Amino acid sequence: MKSRSQEQSLSDSRELDRSYDPLTGNPPSKPTKKTIKQRFLKLLPCCRSGSSPSVNQRSIADDGELSTVCYRPEGIDRLVEQTNFSKKELKVLYRGFKNECPSGVVNEETFKNIYSQFFPQGDSSMYAHFLFEAFDTQNNGTVNFEDFVVSLSIILRGSITDKLNWAFNLYDLNKDGCITREEMTDIMHSIYDMMGKYTYPNMKDSAAKDHVDSFFQKMDRNNDGVVTIEEFLETCQKDDNIMQSMHMFDNVI
Repeated sequence: MKSRSQEQSLSDSRELDRSYDPLTGNPPSKPTKKTIKQRFLKLLPCCRSGSSPSVNQRSIADDGELSTVCYRPEGIDRLVEQTNFSKKELKVLYRGFKNECPSGVVNEETFKNIYSQFFPQGDSSMYAHFLFEAFDTQNNGTVNFEDFVVSLSIILRGSITDKLNWAFNLYDLNKDGCITREEMTDIMHSIYDMMGKYTYPNMKDSAAKDHVDSFFQKMDRNNDGVVTIEEFLETCQKDDNIMQSMHMFDNVI
């Protein structure tokens, strides 16, 4: 027999899993599996027109495998407590998440494919890899709706300290509590690769190294060759430009 809390959690999960119309508050007609699959395939470069038939056939053949992996999120009330989103906003976000990721989870390859569409002029694969690891808080190789929405809440509506801690975790590639020159160099190269070589004005070949040098000159207060979270927070909070950038996404949704 299920406890009342278990029944409530299941009810909340079903409520999230239902397609939601933010204008009327009513669930629209449920899309078919075929429609969802078609939307999902359109997001993947390998499945667009011009792809080889073998790739498309192989992707369609995976439809059965995709439908067997169905992740259902925690109760909506719990997510309201964990994030800075309202129940209505979470329903809208979940609808979009499920439209793009019908299985309820995203692996790194899919994440890279989706992310690459935002930066067609460059190679975003390495930066997407770093970003995926920051979203994959459970280190299990997938990002579910909870992972996604908790990080999104920090980026869009977290406190200044929360946002800076999230950014530090992104730059701290091996998660040992400090940022090395090698890590920051990898980050900067991934950003310049993502932006592409045809940016205006054109970037110098030494741009990534120059940026890293500037970063460490400003952040490494004791000149020990690494930047700790304390140094990072203290320096950022005293920099007006960085503080202004922290508010860039405050009113996105």
